Amino acid sequence: MTSRRRALLVLLGIAALVLASFATLDLRWAEFLSPDALQKMGAFGASFFPPETSANFLRKTVQGAGETLAMSLLGTLLAGVAGLAIALPASARGHVVARSAARLLLNVLRSVPELVWASLLLVAAGLGPFPGTLALALHTTGVLGRLFAEAIENAAPEPALALRVRGVSSPKVFLWATLPQVLPQLLSYALYRWENNIRAAAVLGVVGAGGLGQTLGYHLSLFQMHESCTVLLAMMALVLAVDGLSFLTRRALMR
Repeated sequence: MTSRRRALLVLLGIAALVLASFATLDLRWAEFLSPDALQKMGAFGASFFPPETSANFLRKTVQGAGETLAMSLLGTLLAGVAGLAIALPASARGHVVARSAARLLLNVLRSVPELVWASLLLVAAGLGPFPGTLALALHTTGVLGRLFAEAIENAAPEPALALRVRGVSSPKVFLWATLPQVLPQLLSYALYRWENNIRAAAVLGVVGAGGLGQTLGYHLSLFQMHESCTVLLAMMALVLAVDGLSFLTRRALMR
């Protein structure tokens, strides 16, 4: 079977799954787009404005944004280190038993959502940013570990082989032959996950893990819509800032 035919079969399979999804889900577009529903959504959205701009609340919002940023940054950093450590045995170049165990661990870590990790850790560590940071680190370790392992597998083997035949040890082979090839890709993956973890950290705060999410959950539960609007705007500004910084950094790495 030619590659073109295989690609066509894959596309047909995806199209069949999409059609099956529309057929099996109860999508009530008529009710969702009815004038009454649109009017209610518009009224609810208008209730958020104007945002709360008192100095005391803005100071509290900035503090929450800093906490969310710190959670996402530290969680991504911990995940990057742990993910790389697990990616080495998880790559195809590792031992069969070690590779299977490492891949199983990565599958478990990334299969459990951040909210579940946060709920488990909140029971042990209580409310605050500490369990939220650990929850981000655990889930992101599974994601980055898998991506790092694939990057290591796809690295050109010739430089590593040239060092091995000269009797260079495996750690030095990785540091001097494999890592320089994959480092820009690893950093790009880590930066992208940092962007995602900004959003995830905000969501985790809703269950009591600190940051802007906890502030948002508190004010929404009291129907304080103007305060909620200010927090949402802070989330958007934080995401845009991190996205911009990450984009510039990745572009500089790829040059």
